[in-house]
Amino acid sequence: MKKLGGQCVFASELKEDLRILYKENYGIDCFGDINKVDIDKDIPKKFDMLCAGFPCQPFSKAGKQQGFKDEKDRGNLFWKIMDILRKKTPEYILLENVQNLQTHDNGNTWEVIRTNLETLYDVKCDIISPHNFGIPQHRKRIYIVGRLNAKGGLKDFNFPPHEEKIACNIKTIIDESDSEYLSLRDQTRMHLKAWKDFLDLLTQKKIAIPSFPIWAMEWGADYEYEKTPPCRQKRKTLEERRGKFGVVLQGNSADDMRLQLPIYAQTVMKPNEEFPVWKKNFIKWNREFYTAHKDILDTWLPKIQKPGFENSHQKFEWNCGIDKNAKPILDDKIIQFRPSGIRVKLPTYSPALVLTTTQIPIFPWIITPDGKQGRYMTKKEAAKLQGMEELKNVPNTISEAFKAFGNAVNVEVVRRIAENLLEIK
Repeated sequence: MKKLGGQCVFASELKEDLRILYKENYGIDCFGDINKVDIDKDIPKKFDMLCAGFPCQPFSKAGKQQGFKDEKDRGNLFWKIMDILRKKTPEYILLENVQNLQTHDNGNTWEVIRTNLETLYDVKCDIISPHNFGIPQHRKRIYIVGRLNAKGGLKDFNFPPHEEKIACNIKTIIDESDSEYLSLRDQTRMHLKAWKDFLDLLTQKKIAIPSFPIWAMEWGADYEYEKTPPCRQKRKTLEERRGKFGVVLQGNSADDMRLQLPIYAQTVMKPNEEFPVWKKNFIKWNREFYTAHKDILDTWLPKIQKPGFENSHQKFEWNCGIDKNAKPILDDKIIQFRPSGIRVKLPTYSPALVLTTTQIPIFPWIITPDGKQGRYMTKKEAAKLQGMEELKNVPNTISEAFKAFGNAVNVEVVRRIAENLLEIK
């Protein structure tokens, strides 16, 4: 908004360290908990636009999706926004949240938000990602704009044109000379070496890289999963079956045996509930893949059964599709360690920056200033992905910086939307 000539007159941020940085960067005091703000006394009487990103965790697919019933009361901050709008009636609003807001609770959450906003404003929304504009980050978010009905509403407002398939190159934000980076641990290099060997083996034996996620712990397993999930199976059903990596299930109880299954197969389900179709398919496809190539895969399998390989390190996602230019190697791809597995994608755009620092993207082709190959994305590169490269002050540690950038809006996306919004006559 500052780039469009705006001046911030009020800001609120829960975290103290970020409030300090806000003051350092923008020169204004930043309030803390928005719930404790006195709307009449603390917020200026007159301002033109309210910009807000109310907490997304209650609506995110990555969370519990509790919405307005969120146990930490985060979903109810929307009502604080409504209170401010009713008392101050700024001409414009610009809100941001996760894409899932529209579909949460079968669309009921969005319906409540929309109908409340429309008591005062003409409202439109769209889902936009920075990569739609050639900015190399895939970060789909819902943007909600509005203008007071009393001022004529949105009239012919349109969101900026954005193409789904546009060329992006992660190298446009990379500074290979950046000397402030998080190094790859030896253990991380061990994980990557094992999966490099896996790709080399498939290439040597002319086996296509599976398009589905590799769940190696299914190799050799034969426990029942299609109808009754293991959590409801009796000891007699589980006996003599094989669990993780084909180990025969043994123990003094069904609970003993279930602990020998892959972690995702231990999920407690509701009565009469089955595994979702996608999970059944992943299990089925992995078992079929292993059966077809057992002799070959058995020579490699011990490499990921070593100490230091957790469940997520024994899963692998090749997200490079069937691109003919995607060589079956890791050294020229973007790699991300996720709870769902080690994910590999083309060096087009970064996955969305997230709060979890263990998921910082890895650029394995970069030769660092100390001569080692591969490193994590740096703070400067993350700032550039979010359009914040001009910030003078950012959190001191890489961990805190990525939490902050992962919780922020993309500056360039907001600028383009706001520019169109403010052009309304």
